[in-house]
Amino acid sequence: MTELFSNWIDWIPQLYKGLKVSLQLVGLAMLFGLPLGLALALLSSVRSRVPRYAAVAAVEIGRGAPALVVLQMVYYGLPSAGLNVGAFAAGATALALTTGAYTSEILRAGLNAVPRREVEAGMALGMTQADIMRFVVIPQGVLFAVPALMGFAILIFQATALAFTIAVPELLARAYRVGAATYLYLDVLILAGLFYLAITIPFGWLVSWTERRLGSHLG
Repeated sequence: MTELFSNWIDWIPQLYKGLKVSLQLVGLAMLFGLPLGLALALLSSVRSRVPRYAAVAAVEIGRGAPALVVLQMVYYGLPSAGLNVGAFAAGATALALTTGAYTSEILRAGLNAVPRREVEAGMALGMTQADIMRFVVIPQGVLFAVPALMGFAILIFQATALAFTIAVPELLARAYRVGAATYLYLDVLILAGLFYLAITIPFGWLVSWTERRLGSHLG
């Protein structure tokens, strides 16, 4: 046991570097994926058939394709189309696309949860449909969706482990690198699992706290 803890102390700096890369992937995926998800949510609710069907098709394809497949398609597919991207950029792009597809449904549910009386009040004040959407529906709809979006961020953080398959030096990749050098795969993977838990458990508590606070505020 003493040897195990001693090894962990030696490995922590390397895995911490991988953790930072994983968190950077999550940040970029949410930064670019959320606006994409909001755009798809809005387009899927318009009356015009062409943009609505296109948005629905994009969402269904994005939700139906496994994140690993999207990752491989971006990393290996874009170069064949003449677009050369690095492993990190490919990982962030793939996770952002997956985020956009999944959060579109979360955001659409949030937008639909806005009470009709709020829209009617905006109309009574003489606001245009665009202003009602921008100042009334979207802010409240996004607020309703915050807990679910935070929960999805945990899933994306876990999905960053898939970037290991394209040699992004994230947490799991660092753990495998240590395992390959020491042959102590189980020991280092346990430590990597503790790193994941150190992020997901507190953030899960934060999600629950946020949901309760929003529930009491909105109630």
